[in-house]
Amino acid sequence: MNEIIFRYLNSFAGQSSFLDNIIVFSAETLGVVLLIGLVIFLFSHEHEKRQGLHNIVVILGTAFVAWGVTEVINKVYPSPRPFLVLDDVNKLINHGGMDSFPSGHATFFAAIATSLYFYHKKIALFYALGALIIGISRVAAGIHWPIDILAGYIIGGAVAVFLYIAYRRFVMCKNK
Repeated sequence: MNEIIFRYLNSFAGQSSFLDNIIVFSAETLGVVLLIGLVIFLFSHEHEKRQGLHNIVVILGTAFVAWGVTEVINKVYPSPRPFLVLDDVNKLINHGGMDSFPSGHATFFAAIATSLYFYHKKIALFYALGALIIGISRVAAGIHWPIDILAGYIIGGAVAVFLYIAYRRFVMCKNK
């Protein structure tokens, strides 16, 4: 099933330069745009700037912790990228080799979307859509298996929920 889904999504790559550019933009640059948008939103939203800074630290801190978890998993459980296993991959992005599982991008943006949900539910849905587009694009670009993306979403979401609960229990209780 993993290979079937991979081949389907990767079949969109190499069809046209326009579509390839959309895939590459979504897989590599969309995340930067989302991060810049997040910082602008949190600093310009209707709450005070101090609260915006607090939210940025908590949300991005959660995302970096989640990404760190994937880095540890990548080192302990090396997993080849699709272009190392299959001969006919339409690879649109040059990338490393044995660090496919789980996807750091999927983890990072799932953690942002999940942690945003606790503070700003409506915009969190927009970021969840962004995480979905990034994940699908990384499969279409030939650098991740679908299971890498799914695992990244699960890890990112789980870390965000865990850290939110821990933060509320241990940090917020001390400030009251």
